[in-house]
Amino acid sequence: MEKAKHTQFGEHYRFQDILDSPNWVAQYRGRIPVHNYNKMHAEWWHKCLEGVPNVSWPEKIKYFALSSGTSESASKHIPVTRAMLKTVKKVGVKQLYSMANFNVPPKSFEKGILMLGGTTSLFEKGDYYEGDMSGIQAKNIPKWFRRFYKPGGKISKKPNWEQRIKLIVRNAPKWDVGTVCGVPAWVQIVLEEIIKYHNVKHIHEIWPNLAIYIHGGVSFEPYRDSFQKLLGKPITFIETYMASEGSFGFQARPGTKGIKLVLNAGIFYEFIPFNEENFDADGEVKPNPKSYMVHEVVEDQEYAVMLSTCAGAWRYIIGDVVKFTSVKEHEIVIVGRTKQFLSLCGEHMSVDNMNKAIDTVQKKMGITIREFTVAGFSYENLFAHRWYIGTDAADADPAKIREIIDQTLSEVNDDYAVERTAALKEIFVEIMPNDVFIDYLRYKGKEGAMNKFPRVLKGDKLKDWEKFVDGVKHKM
Repeated sequence: MEKAKHTQFGEHYRFQDILDSPNWVAQYRGRIPVHNYNKMHAEWWHKCLEGVPNVSWPEKIKYFALSSGTSESASKHIPVTRAMLKTVKKVGVKQLYSMANFNVPPKSFEKGILMLGGTTSLFEKGDYYEGDMSGIQAKNIPKWFRRFYKPGGKISKKPNWEQRIKLIVRNAPKWDVGTVCGVPAWVQIVLEEIIKYHNVKHIHEIWPNLAIYIHGGVSFEPYRDSFQKLLGKPITFIETYMASEGSFGFQARPGTKGIKLVLNAGIFYEFIPFNEENFDADGEVKPNPKSYMVHEVVEDQEYAVMLSTCAGAWRYIIGDVVKFTSVKEHEIVIVGRTKQFLSLCGEHMSVDNMNKAIDTVQKKMGITIREFTVAGFSYENLFAHRWYIGTDAADADPAKIREIIDQTLSEVNDDYAVERTAALKEIFVEIMPNDVFIDYLRYKGKEGAMNKFPRVLKGDKLKDWEKFVDGVKHKM
């Protein structure tokens, strides 16, 4: 606030008056309204795109991160400031230090780090550049890190994702990779392509020193079993928490699921209980929701994350829903998105519930499920869910999968169990090749390392997906 008090935003909301107040934190939380992307963009950030300086942060914005578009607008432009790039580097260094806590061979820290992110050839748009946050970060990596960075500047500049993948696959034996970073679905595809192209049994025949996989973006659990099949020996899996809005934390302690939030890196956190008091049926935040600071939260309650950042986001709903596994260690798990949940009739089914159901199916049936999504709809005057499940397993029995999903959800979610005896009349399961999901992302222009398939589809996005699936069926 001190830094931004003379920006248009700071003067409009009289940051100086708030700072002069003896209880300035309470004043800030009382005076500044809650923003989602649409509100922040409509009222403030659109000016940044027009080249206006000092809008909500005291500089002219040079970079805009394009979101992966799993919610709200399909092409969100998130400002990336010099201060934010510094904090992302700071969090990265903290994570590097924390990796000493894990049982990782010391020599792994001398090896290459393959970062499967967006292209560093950003799109020039007059006064600014836009692209994936991962590409913006890679373009601004510190000089000391460049000798570790793979696939290197030349390949990472290639704007076409498929072309970058082909070059990574062909050049893989030239590199001594110790760490891989990226979204699970795309990392898995790349590792499979490397194994296939070089005709080896597993990735450790190519990279014998591979010891660490740093993942984020989606829950890793649905991918874990199939990922293990690509390995020749155990490696350490570490979860990180990043988004277009910044870098928030990482798994700092072995043997714990929680991601430790970094609280001194340019981001102020508030947490809004994710319930009907604060959010409507579409996952939109209601006016004046009750928020809590990090020392006020309780464990095992769902919260929507709200940020104020050194990139000029103020009381900004990022869209993630988390639970605290340890308040003392400020560690969280991501359980879903504010708009990616199903509650047609009070079943309150989160992405975390869905992941557990899919994981149980994989374990009980011995099959691999790469992708899935769920839709809800009206059915015979009541309601139903339809699960679209991507697997190439020939013995994937939809009836058996339906039974396991239904049973698992009834065990982990009391509301779901109640509604299955009342308003949630039926569960449908549709099996399809995993490539259908990847082809759909490609069809939508969302092929690449930072794009994730939404776990819940609603409204126009659901209609678009159903139309695409019908087209695929007619070709089969």
